[in-house]
Amino acid sequence: MKCLLRVLLIGVLLCGLSSCGKKGEQTKFPREKTLYLAGFQWGDPNTFNPLTDWPAFPVSGPNNIMYEPLIIYNTLSGTIEPLLARLDEKTDDYISLILNPEARWSDKEPLTAEDVVFTYEIGKEHESVPTSYVWDFISKITTEKIVDSSAGNVEAEKIVFHVNKEKENNPLGLLDILQSVQIVPKHIIVPLLEKHNNDFSEFQKEMMDKNPVVSGPYTLFSYSVQKIVLKRVDDYWGNKALHNNRMAKPEYIIHPIYKSNDQFSNSLKRGNLDVNSNFIPRIWLKFKDGVGSWYDEPPYFVPASIPVFIINVTRNPLNDREYRRAMAYAINYKDVIELAVSQYSPELKPGLILPFGTEKKYYSEEIAEEYGKTYDPEKAKKILEDAGYKSIFKNGELEKVVNSKGEKVPPVFIKCPVGWSDWESIVEIAVKSMREVGIDAREGFCDESLYWKCQPIGDFDLLMTTPADHLTPSLPWARFEQLMSSRRWKPEGKKMNENQGRYNNPDSKDYNPAVDSLLKVIPHLTKEDEIKAAYYKLNKIFIEDMPSIPLCYRPEEFYDFSTKHWTNFATEKNPYAPPQLPSFGAGRNMLWEIQLAE
Repeated sequence: MKCLLRVLLIGVLLCGLSSCGKKGEQTKFPREKTLYLAGFQWGDPNTFNPLTDWPAFPVSGPNNIMYEPLIIYNTLSGTIEPLLARLDEKTDDYISLILNPEARWSDKEPLTAEDVVFTYEIGKEHESVPTSYVWDFISKITTEKIVDSSAGNVEAEKIVFHVNKEKENNPLGLLDILQSVQIVPKHIIVPLLEKHNNDFSEFQKEMMDKNPVVSGPYTLFSYSVQKIVLKRVDDYWGNKALHNNRMAKPEYIIHPIYKSNDQFSNSLKRGNLDVNSNFIPRIWLKFKDGVGSWYDEPPYFVPASIPVFIINVTRNPLNDREYRRAMAYAINYKDVIELAVSQYSPELKPGLILPFGTEKKYYSEEIAEEYGKTYDPEKAKKILEDAGYKSIFKNGELEKVVNSKGEKVPPVFIKCPVGWSDWESIVEIAVKSMREVGIDAREGFCDESLYWKCQPIGDFDLLMTTPADHLTPSLPWARFEQLMSSRRWKPEGKKMNENQGRYNNPDSKDYNPAVDSLLKVIPHLTKEDEIKAAYYKLNKIFIEDMPSIPLCYRPEEFYDFSTKHWTNFATEKNPYAPPQLPSFGAGRNMLWEIQLAE
């Protein structure tokens, strides 16, 4: 019995050190052929079905190395890059793409316009398809055979996505969709649906983890609660069509599944992890261990989004614009940047537009200087006093706040998921800053599941979040839309997917129609001077009304890497790809460019 137990234990250890493959075989992954990346998978892999809401890596989100979208948005250059198709024409009425004739599925079947139309139209028949929302942006899809002169007079297919004028009427939003929706193989999905008598809820139970048919350069090899393993598709169609007949360098990609940021940090430092997108404090301390990031000095990462406190403006005292303005002046943003986010943010500028990168051309320094709120505690106190608020301190601690009628003002709680260490630190700094000037702010840390439930129904005073956290072609419009749009305004308790702070109620006497008018017109503007003027107006309204409080800048991903086993990762000095993991967006181009370390 002891001998048997010993044999079983050895078998378990070997399985953990290598991998128990699809058929139970033990597979070793040579380090010189394997890229380890992390940042997209925390819990156990649940499904690899691309038509479910929350599939595992790399089917989830903007990952695109198994199932591919039609085009890619390069967040560094602000340009659209070809993938399965190339952008042909963009107008106010439609966007046309030309499908690459070389595109193939991994079972050698051609990838055609029929697959594309099927991927989009399946959402018409089944509401539970995650992409069913696209039909608010698309009225119809038409296709035609053409001779593509720019590709050497080869036969190709043109696909035209017509803007839905009756609903969203938004060509910018449609462009976002075309670079995010992953195309699926019709000849695989249809038989699976028929197997389940066209019951889509039953089809969604299909894991699609056994020899999946994909269009991308990698496919699923094995998975467990410890890791997800991908294997290179050596005859990937894009090697010839997009990468000069070269294969991606790693034969395997492994995403280890860790339980804490400390594990990611230690693994990166030791070189057991090659590239990572999880928050690691004080990244510069690891440079001596061969760790790198986009920049060699602060802010180390490329700022791309704006974490904010969304304010529920329907609640007292947050329905008073002066109270909101005082809060904005009260927060010590320098402490937020230095203490909470490890100097990973440049100096915060007023407003909701990034004053650098692809958004810089829409930012107005003049408007920011005239109307902007920065850290100024004395001004915060003066605003409160002028608005009739009185802060009462006892033994140096804020006891209560009363309004001009002598009534006690309710405290305001800032909701934030417990355990999100950088966010927790931001909240703690903000609460301390606000209480020092006489604003009764308090921490409202809560379980992550409660956090997600309260957000759409507006069950919060202030809520920390990052609107439009992925870089897409529609920015900065999408950020304003997320925080200010009243098109689908509902009272607290009803679900809203945007403007969750209930700003600018269309039925109130204070409603400002210019906000929705600007949000409606911007996606249709084509002249740069008109676009700039519209964003200047919208940003000015945001700064004056303060429906949310920007806190710092954050990268789209905390892109960092180890050069112990692989080198030539993209950086500021070698910017051939954006600062994204090489499974994500245009960051995938790194898979063909990284080199083995000597």
